[in-house]
Amino acid sequence: MYRGGGGFAKPENALKRAEELEKVGQKQAALKALHDVLTSKRHRQWQKALENIMFKYVALCVELKTGRLLKDGLIQYRNSCQQDNVQSLEEVIKRLLKLAHEKAEEAQKVSDEALAVKAAEAEAGGGEGKTADELKEVEDLDLDTTPEDLMLSYVSGDNTKDRKERKDVMPWFKFLWETYRNSLDILRNNSRLEALYAMTANRAYNFCLTYTRNTEFKRVCEIIRNHLANLNKYADQRDKPDLQQPETLALYLETRFEQLRVAGKLGLWQEAFRTVEDIHGLTLIGKRSPKPQMMAIYFANLTQVFWISEKYLYNAYAWYKLFNISRAYNKNLQERDMELMANAVVLSTLSILPYETKTSHGFYEVELERERAGRVANLLGFAVDSKRDAREALSRSALLSELSAKGVLKLATPEVQQLYSLLEVEFHPLDLCNKVQAILEKIEGIDTSMSSASPIPEILFVQFVKQLQHVSTLKMVHQISQVYTRVRLDFISERVVFFKFGQVERLLVDAVRNAHLQVRIDHRNKVVICGSHTLESDKVKNHLSLLAKRLKKVMSMINKDAVDQSKQDRRTKAIEEMKNQVENEHKRILARKVIIERRKEEYEQMLQEKEREEENKRIQLEKMRAEEEKKRLQTESARREEERIRRDMEEQELEETRALMEAARVRGKKFELKEGEKVDKVELRQRAIQEQIKERQEQARKLQRLSKSMDHFERAKREEQVDLLMELHEKRMEDDLEYQKKHKEELLAKHKGKWESDLAEKKRLEKLLSEKEVFKAQLLEKREEFYRAEEEEMRREIEAKKKELKAQRILARKKEYVRRCRAEEELRMKIEYEEKMRAEQEAKKKAEEERLRILDEQMMKQREREAELDQRRSYGGPPRGAPEGDRWGGRSDRGPPRRPEGGDRWGSRPDRGPPRDDRGPPRDDRGPRRDDRGEDRWARRGGDEGGPRSAAFAERRGGPDDRRGPPRGDPRDRRGPPPSRRPDGGSRW
Repeated sequence: MYRGGGGFAKPENALKRAEELEKVGQKQAALKALHDVLTSKRHRQWQKALENIMFKYVALCVELKTGRLLKDGLIQYRNSCQQDNVQSLEEVIKRLLKLAHEKAEEAQKVSDEALAVKAAEAEAGGGEGKTADELKEVEDLDLDTTPEDLMLSYVSGDNTKDRKERKDVMPWFKFLWETYRNSLDILRNNSRLEALYAMTANRAYNFCLTYTRNTEFKRVCEIIRNHLANLNKYADQRDKPDLQQPETLALYLETRFEQLRVAGKLGLWQEAFRTVEDIHGLTLIGKRSPKPQMMAIYFANLTQVFWISEKYLYNAYAWYKLFNISRAYNKNLQERDMELMANAVVLSTLSILPYETKTSHGFYEVELERERAGRVANLLGFAVDSKRDAREALSRSALLSELSAKGVLKLATPEVQQLYSLLEVEFHPLDLCNKVQAILEKIEGIDTSMSSASPIPEILFVQFVKQLQHVSTLKMVHQISQVYTRVRLDFISERVVFFKFGQVERLLVDAVRNAHLQVRIDHRNKVVICGSHTLESDKVKNHLSLLAKRLKKVMSMINKDAVDQSKQDRRTKAIEEMKNQVENEHKRILARKVIIERRKEEYEQMLQEKEREEENKRIQLEKMRAEEEKKRLQTESARREEERIRRDMEEQELEETRALMEAARVRGKKFELKEGEKVDKVELRQRAIQEQIKERQEQARKLQRLSKSMDHFERAKREEQVDLLMELHEKRMEDDLEYQKKHKEELLAKHKGKWESDLAEKKRLEKLLSEKEVFKAQLLEKREEFYRAEEEEMRREIEAKKKELKAQRILARKKEYVRRCRAEEELRMKIEYEEKMRAEQEAKKKAEEERLRILDEQMMKQREREAELDQRRSYGGPPRGAPEGDRWGGRSDRGPPRRPEGGDRWGSRPDRGPPRDDRGPPRDDRGPRRDDRGEDRWARRGGDEGGPRSAAFAERRGGPDDRRGPPRGDPRDRRGPPPSRRPDGGSRW
């Protein structure tokens, strides 16, 4: 009896066990064994054997229609392979969907064949056969059979065969739907499985489209919508898809676009509108806009949604958006397609009623309508301010103006342009409907098929006809109300050729209720009264203002010249003001542009910084998670590896022991083990080796005996074959000789015939031998002449080439000689210049050294003189016998002594005065003058009086500077004026 598959050491053993159980008809037991292996903790790590087990498990689940076990197994397998091999899970899901589809289609085919046979039998018997599709009779595949349905099936007209067919077909489709639902739940919100999730969703859409399952399509759309909502709601999920990534967002958008396409084909326009909102929400999440091809499909489906919902204004804007995208991005679109799309845009715009339908009157209803209009405007790609009503931005008049400005009307066909002119430009109150009817008949006859490059296969202009008839009727009644104040009902009925008067009356009532027309229908008198129904006081209220306007108009007509002159003056003044303000306005605009650009850059930088921070946080978080996951996987992998090695060792030892015991049993050696006794593998192996040695020895003896008997048998056989082989050889020799003789005769006959034919051909061609020799001689002569001419020409060319090359070599040698001479001359001049400069520098250096030496000698002499003077002053004193007084022996009140010849102390005569000296004597009462910086005027450094610098300065001034006094702080400045002359006759300074 089967005890479960959790105890298998290897998954392959469980697979073999399941196959054995399946062969004996125990499919439930086989499924249970595989389920235990998948849910066992031993086999959490993915391996190839698990994939084979999963294929078998899926096949059994499909055959037994066990959805719960199938979901459980898929969850376990997803946890095993999503980290290592996602491709394996994809293959399993594809195999599952393929098997479920095949089973459902097979059941459907069998049911159809049975119904066809039954219908044929009923027709032969004179009755009516039932060929209804049972699948379409079940509205919801999730609902089970209720008792009421069961009782109704027994009391209805269906016989036992019909009930049996319904019982056989419907469970397979229910299981297929459950498979899709379980697959989507398993694959949801996982970044590693997002491609597989998109593939499964698309296949679910195709299933609903193929079998027209509207309820299931709504449910799968709701499931996918809930998955996205949970993805945005729970941000801390593991392996969460990042919608900021372009690849992930592209997969989600492609899934929604496929959903939108299927919803349009199934006619589920409410679901299509919800899908459109989902797509718009995803586009707001992403950083990049979707591809133009996808947006074209998006707006093409929007046109159908808004037309079905009778939102003609939004339908026209959707057509306009589709036209702009196709014209801007679809380069393969033909001119015929552009013309048809322009027709659709203009016709959809003209189909809009000239008034806005008022469906609500309360405050909350108005706010709800305003919010709905804003949402629709966002879906159409119009950015509308939340404080502004979207119904003001999107209007019929605005769209017509834009079509005229953008040149869309010019692209339309002449019939559509004529219709636009009738409804919007011209005034035909009496025959407008007749003219419109004629144009509509022409438009209905236009070929509406589009090329393969168009996003839509066909445009049906017939759908616009009824709405255009409504608009034409309202336009004509409005024009009649401007001309007449009262008309008969028959008058209007005769001119409205589209509808009966009852329908016209319904249109007029709706227009009056929405304040578009001001008419009243009097059924008693059978007239229509046109005009406003205001009170008399309202007319009186506006009478004076109307009179003033008309009088002003009359005055302008009387004084036309003055009015024109005043207009011209105002215009000139306005132009002058505009010219004066153009520069300032231009500067203001440029400044504003710079500010806007700066703000944009700051905003973009802020966004980039924010995105960078978010990306860094996300990367860090992913790194942390990846490291934690890596550590966990490493730990778990190490633990599993240890367990696997231990189990393998134990199992290998057990298998070896069993193999040895089995080998011993086969050889007749039976080992009877007592309860609880352990088997010694070494002992068993030694016994097995001994048995093998004995068997090999016995086998060798048998082979020796067999070889001896075979040798005798082969020898006897060879002796008997000798005579037979000789006979065979003689027979073959005779056959070969006969074949050679026959072949030789045939060859000789063939060769003789060939020789005779060649001889006849030679005689026939001997007549042309002389002509051939003449032609050969002529040809050789021509060739020799041509060769001589070519040889002569070549020789001339070679001689010319030699002369040219020789001239070039001579010229090159001359140029090289000139270049070498120039280089040598330049080098010589450079050397002479360098030697000259070096000599000048040396002369300058020697002159400078000589000058410095002379200066040093002068300074040394001057210092020696000063030292001698200082020595004399230190040992000398006042003259003997001089009275007391100052240092010169005179009185303090008499001044310096005079010279004997009557001059002063400076050696000058009294009549001439002191000698003139521009520099003057040095001052004893103050030191040298300072500049503003507080330094010596002569930049004396360190208090040194000598040195080559001071000597050079004195030499440039023409000698020692007599205007300088002794340095400040020198004791010599307190000794009075120096003597007038030095002993050697020189000046003191």
